[in-house]
Amino acid sequence: MLTSKQRAQLRKLANPLPTTLQIGKDGITQGVIDQLSDQLECHELVKVRVLENSFLTVRGAQEELCETLHAEPVQCIGTRLVVYRQASDKDKRRIVLEK
Repeated sequence: MLTSKQRAQLRKLANPLPTTLQIGKDGITQGVIDQLSDQLECHELVKVRVLENSFLTVRGAQEELCETLHAEPVQCIGTRLVVYRQASDKDKRRIVLEK
């Protein structure tokens, strides 16, 4: 569980990030889950866009993805959401969270 200071730190880091994953009309498929899991393992912090033709709400998509991938929700604004999960390999960890 993230504290408010850690969440603020992650929001600051996510601001300049490009959107690297889009959820379309098919919703959250196994391919989307696998791709997001790979991105989280490499980058730890990922920005996702939920397209308007998707039948999901942004908050609903964020909750489902976080629950499935054991990740932490960081931010949800407009059609974009940010998800964080610490890399399992200690050598690949890039983000050090405040205590």
